[in-house]
Amino acid sequence: MAWKRWGEVVPNSIEVQEALTGPEGFFELVEEDVRGIPTQVYKNRAKSLRTLAALGLERENEVIHLVHGERRIGFQAVVETSNSVSATLAGIGVGHGDRVAILSANNPEWVHTFWGTVDMGAVLVGLNGWWKADEILYGLADSGAKVLVADRDRFARVADRLDELPELEAVYLIDADPSVVGSAARRRVAVRPFTSLLTEPTHHMPAALIAEDDPAVILYTSGTTGRAKGAVSTHRMMIANVQNTFYMTVAASMMWGNNDLGGGGQPVALITSPLFHASGCHSGIVLGMAAGVRIVLTVGRFDPEQALRLMQDEKVTVFTTVPTMVARVVEHPARRQFDLSSVRTVAYGGSPSGSRLQQGVRDTFRNVAMVRNAYGLTESASTVTVNSGPELADRPESVGRPVPGVEIRIVATSGAAGAAGAAGAAGASGAVLGPGEAGEIWLKGAQIMPGYWGRPVESAEVVTDGWLHTGDIGYLDEEGYLFVTDRAKDMIIRGGENVYCVEIEDRLVQHPGVLDAAVIGVAHPVLGEEVKAVVQIPAGSGLTEDAVRAWVREKLADFKVPAYVEFRTDRLPRNATGKLLKNLLRGSDSSSLIETM
Repeated sequence: MAWKRWGEVVPNSIEVQEALTGPEGFFELVEEDVRGIPTQVYKNRAKSLRTLAALGLERENEVIHLVHGERRIGFQAVVETSNSVSATLAGIGVGHGDRVAILSANNPEWVHTFWGTVDMGAVLVGLNGWWKADEILYGLADSGAKVLVADRDRFARVADRLDELPELEAVYLIDADPSVVGSAARRRVAVRPFTSLLTEPTHHMPAALIAEDDPAVILYTSGTTGRAKGAVSTHRMMIANVQNTFYMTVAASMMWGNNDLGGGGQPVALITSPLFHASGCHSGIVLGMAAGVRIVLTVGRFDPEQALRLMQDEKVTVFTTVPTMVARVVEHPARRQFDLSSVRTVAYGGSPSGSRLQQGVRDTFRNVAMVRNAYGLTESASTVTVNSGPELADRPESVGRPVPGVEIRIVATSGAAGAAGAAGAAGASGAVLGPGEAGEIWLKGAQIMPGYWGRPVESAEVVTDGWLHTGDIGYLDEEGYLFVTDRAKDMIIRGGENVYCVEIEDRLVQHPGVLDAAVIGVAHPVLGEEVKAVVQIPAGSGLTEDAVRAWVREKLADFKVPAYVEFRTDRLPRNATGKLLKNLLRGSDSSSLIETM
C-alpha cells in the first residue's frame, strides 16, 4: 500500500526498507556469522558501546545531555565522569566480564554507572528498583555481582544481609553517608560514597578490549519457574537497536517528511520508564548518547502532572514510555493547562494499545507528527517491530513490521489460542504457520540474546538455532504486519511491568491458612491489567483480603500484590496433570467439571 503526501504517491515501508538496506544503501545489510548462526547485520556499525560513548566527547559541553531536577549535565561531563567510574572500578580490581550491579531510582548516577561499567568491558546488572529484600539478594547472588551501586532507600532493604553475598566486595551509596548502613555491611563489605568513584574525570576512554558479542548488560525478567532470569544483552545487540532507531528516523522522513526524533534542533526526550527496563536503558541511555539527545529524567515515582510540567518547561520533543504512562498523561484532568506544543513524537510499547489511546495522544499533543507503537522484549534488546504514521492509522491494533535484520516466524504450538479471524491456530506443533494463522511468535536477528545468565538449560529451551521463542501468541497478515493476540506464558502485564503468576502463587500457598491459589489478570482501564488472586481456604477460616495482601507484600514487590482477592472453599479447577484451568477461573470457557480435579 502507498500513501499520498502533498498530492504525490510516496513509497511504503517495504519499498523504503528495500532501498535503504540493499547494496550501497545507507543501512546496507550483509550476512555474517553471529555465534555460529548466519545473521543479517548492518555492514557499517560500531563494534562496542564505548564507541558510542566517545561521541559525547565530540559534542560541545554546553549542549546539555542529562536533566534531573535542578541538575543539568553536558555531554563531555557525562563521559568524563563515567571514565572516572571506569578508572576507579579498575583500581579496586573490577575487570573485563565482572558484574557491577545498580539498584537505584532514575538519576545521573545510574547513567554514569552504566557507561563507566560497559566502557571498560565489565557487565552492568540493572536490578529492579521495586524489588524487596529477598528479590534483591537473589539478583545479586545470581549475577555474582562484585560491586553494588545503590541509593539509600533501596540499599536499606538489604544493608544488614550483605553477609549472604560472598562475591560482593564493595558498595557505593549514591545519596547517603556510609554510616547509615547496617552492622553486617560494615563488618565485611567496603561501603563508600558514590562520589569516591568520581575523583578522576578524564577525556581518556578505557582501553580494555571489547568484542561485539561480549555481554554488556544483564536485565532481569521474570520466568514461569517463579524466579527472575538475567537476560544478557551484548554490545552487538544494543548497537543494533540504536541503528534500527536511526533507520526508522530516516525511513519516516522519506515516507512522510517527519523527523522521528522531533524536528530541527536538539531532540529532547522525556524518559519515564525505569532505567532497569530495556526501554529506559537500551532505547533511552544508549540511544540518547548516540543521537545527541537531551534526556530529561523524572524525579521520584511517576506522576503524570510532573511529566506534563517537564514537557512544558524543558520543551520536550519526544515522549517515550509504556502505554500505561501515556494513558495517565492523556487522561489527566489538568493536561489542557500545560503548553505541550513542543512534543512531536510519542512512542510507546510494552503492552497492547489501540485506536482509543492513539486518539488521546493526538487530542493532547496537538503538534504531534509521529505516534509510534512498538513490540520488543528484554530478550531482544528492546524494539523488534514498529508501527507508526499512516500505517498505524490503518492497522491500529498491529505492532508493525519487523525492523531491518529481524525475522519473524509464527510457529504452531499446542498451547496457542486466539485465532486471527476464522483461520485460527492451525498446524502441527512446531510447524511454521502462514498469514492469518495464530501461533507462538519466534524472532531471529542480531538483537536476540545469547541466553540467560548462568542458565544454559533454560537458554537452550528458549533460543534454538538463533530463534527466540517469545512465548507470545500472534499472527502476521499478508503484508507482514504483526498482531500480538495473547501470551503463552502465564503472565500479566500491569502498567508495562511483567508479572508472572506462578511467583505470586508460590508465595500464597506458603501461607498456613491457604490450601491452594491461582493468580489471573483482570482488565484495568489505566494499568491494562491488575492482579487477582483466587484463594482456596478451609471452611470457617478467618483469613482476610488485607492479610493475604500483607503476606505477599512481605516478600514481593508492591506491583505483584493482588488488587483483588477472591476466597473459595471448594477446590480450584485443575486438569488430570494438576495444571490450573485458569480459563474456568476467568469465566472464558465452559469446560465440563469432569475435566477438572
